[in-house]
Amino acid sequence: MNLLIINLAGLAVIALIIYWFWIYKPKDIEAKGNDVIKITVEDGIYQPSRISVPADTEITLEFNRKDETPCAEMVIFPELDISESLPINKTKTIKLKKLEKGSYQFHCQMQMYKGELHVE
Repeated sequence: MNLLIINLAGLAVIALIIYWFWIYKPKDIEAKGNDVIKITVEDGIYQPSRISVPADTEITLEFNRKDETPCAEMVIFPELDISESLPINKTKTIKLKKLEKGSYQFHCQMQMYKGELHVE
């Protein structure tokens, strides 16, 4: 009986891991032109992590890092050639010029924290 409970618990944990890493997609935050988007870096995630913005508008991102882990200290936008250090409990402002339509990933240096900027 105990073995059955342990196996069921193990299957439940596996299902949660699959859901969290491969199936779950957070909702997009929609920004209008010239908006300031506040992003919190905490507990292993960017919140919000999916941001939709209109094409040909300038966007300002304000990162507030609350997570003291070393992985959270940088944010990188590889397609935009942006790499910025995020101080703890301070706001770091990143201004993005007008972007063409497409999807732009952002992440920490180890790619454990991940986000996506959708330009539509």
